[in-house]
Amino acid sequence: MRHVKTFAALCLALGFTAAGAQESVKIGFVNTERILRDAVPAKSAQQKLEQEFSKREKELQEMSARMRSLGERLDRDAAVMSEADRQRRQREFAEIEKDYQRKQREFREDLNQRRNEELSQVIDKANRVIKQIAEQEKYDVILQEAVFASPRVDITDKVLRALSNGKQ
Repeated sequence: MRHVKTFAALCLALGFTAAGAQESVKIGFVNTERILRDAVPAKSAQQKLEQEFSKREKELQEMSARMRSLGERLDRDAAVMSEADRQRRQREFAEIEKDYQRKQREFREDLNQRRNEELSQVIDKANRVIKQIAEQEKYDVILQEAVFASPRVDITDKVLRALSNGKQ
């Protein structure tokens, strides 16, 4: 799908060139990965997610440590336990492990959903900035994905500066 978009954009750019051989086409490129990694709003979103999910992550780590300790104790003491005690502890361990896996899965799902929400907001801000730059500097086409882009057409730094200045 990405290749189709890139190909369509290139065809569009070539169409501009063919349509007006006298006019030059102004093309820009934005590295989306850098925007999502380096932009101030992206870093803020990451910090927000870390704060929001740190308590649950710590609880999962503590639960994992308790479960590991319980498993080690069960393995160590199994030989000297009665069959009924051993089975009871194994059931307890299995229940705790099942609860841990459920909580871990819920944590990952919630984190992924929130991360997608936050990244969507960052992308929306970046797209507004890109559109502003395109209009102000009279770009014909700005690509966000390309196999190769010359540093001459890369406007990622401009977008990052505008995002850090709060121009969205």
